[in-house]
Amino acid sequence: MAEEQDPEGRAAARPLLTDLYQATMALGYWRAGRAQDQAEFELFFRQCPFGGAFALAAGLRDCVRFLRAFRLRDADLQFLASALPPDTDPAFFEHLRALDCSGVTVRALPEGSLAFPGVPLLQVSGPLLVVQLLETPLLCLVSYASLIATNAARLRLIAGPDKRLLEMGLRRAQGPDGGLTASTYSYLGGFDASSNVLAGQLRGVPVAGTLAHSFVTSFSGSEVPPDPMLAPAAGQGSQVDLAASVETWLERVCGHLGLGVQEPHRGERAAFVAYALAFPRAFQGLLDTYSVRRSGLPNFLAVALALQELGYQAVGVRLDSGDLLQQAREIRGVFRTAAAQFGVPWLQSVPIAVSNNIDEEELARLAQKGSEVNVIGIGTSVVTCPRQPSLGCVYKLVSVGGQPRMKLTEDPEKQTLPGSKAAFRLLGSDDVLQLAEEPPPQAGRELRVWPRGARESRTVRPAHVEPLLRLWVQQGQLCEPLPSLAESRAFAQQSLHRLSPAHRRLEQPALYQVALSEKLQALVDRLSARGAL
Repeated sequence: MAEEQDPEGRAAARPLLTDLYQATMALGYWRAGRAQDQAEFELFFRQCPFGGAFALAAGLRDCVRFLRAFRLRDADLQFLASALPPDTDPAFFEHLRALDCSGVTVRALPEGSLAFPGVPLLQVSGPLLVVQLLETPLLCLVSYASLIATNAARLRLIAGPDKRLLEMGLRRAQGPDGGLTASTYSYLGGFDASSNVLAGQLRGVPVAGTLAHSFVTSFSGSEVPPDPMLAPAAGQGSQVDLAASVETWLERVCGHLGLGVQEPHRGERAAFVAYALAFPRAFQGLLDTYSVRRSGLPNFLAVALALQELGYQAVGVRLDSGDLLQQAREIRGVFRTAAAQFGVPWLQSVPIAVSNNIDEEELARLAQKGSEVNVIGIGTSVVTCPRQPSLGCVYKLVSVGGQPRMKLTEDPEKQTLPGSKAAFRLLGSDDVLQLAEEPPPQAGRELRVWPRGARESRTVRPAHVEPLLRLWVQQGQLCEPLPSLAESRAFAQQSLHRLSPAHRRLEQPALYQVALSEKLQALVDRLSARGAL
């Protein structure tokens, strides 16, 4: 199969990103003459993450890319030969050399879909040996992506629709691949941008970033800009010495704030001037390197007002320590009085950005009514998912040769649902799983279903029926273009909006019901009884 020629291909997983037992099972299937048996697996999770009632499906685009590029190279086969018994038949490795995913079919929830326990995120069918080899890579690609997207969606729900959320966790992520995945799928889950430049290049995630404290502390105040002159924003008129203009404005600002002109840090001011000369249309001040009130704020105002004289408008300030909520209120008050004092109306609405180990609890505080915070940067709490580090997805065999397969086990929660299935969302009721051979439910028509875990069936009459699983890959061929990341992000927000408040609630939510059709429940009962004999 041809590998996709797109920048994202550089982020694709490789075939040996797998567990060794996939290769040992492949050898067992081949030796038993079963490599070409048609089989179907389902990828799903058993419990919603973070104590919530929903998850967001993500990672499909990565899975499709992986499938289309799947080929074992000479170096892969050489390593497998070293890991398997030395007497392994060389013909097995020749079989592996010819493998691709041209016989694989994938049905899946669209990225950004609401997902619930037991409902397949992916259904993968094809030759048994191949679809077995796909287990670990697909789990790796889907589980973390869906966990991150769900975590980001929770943070977006806490923040509300108006706060701008920035993901800035690359330096805290579990390695480069984890960082790229987190930046990609936090955007899908509702964040507005990422600090991760590679996510911008490879995945089209909007990127954002300004300056760190190191930039500020690198200046002592004795530096002389090689070219302190700045032309007006309109492009007409004489250039102005920005550094000199800032000093003039500093006297007026300090007088307004009741500060001595020597109190604001010279090095910080020099850093702000240097940054403003480099980015006059995107100047932002990092206020808390020394003292917000006595240094960062007056230095920012002096530079912002000097830029204002030339027709430029500062884009914001950032805080990275202390009581962020209280400081934002105080800064907003200063902006309002300064806007009136100096006749610069836009100054009162300069965006205030905050960061500093923000978790769900602090985010709720920053998002409360009356908060003056506009932009919130979150790192560790989004990329590491501290409340639950794994979604716990599984990939289970449900049929071979058209015959249903079921895992019983000693733990009822780990039993699987047999057979090839279809999934439907019944508006005003449940998600329903049924055998693929059954006719789909009809809107307005009564349907008897068995809620999972219940001892009795119930009758529902759905107002609307929505098929959940779409055919994306058939016999190795892409059936329709995959949505862009931005389109999947918009779809995720629409999906969350449609979810009832009781299920969307983050603490003690109402559980969303997943039910089985009567025919599927009967099959489960029959196979369970047979297995118990």
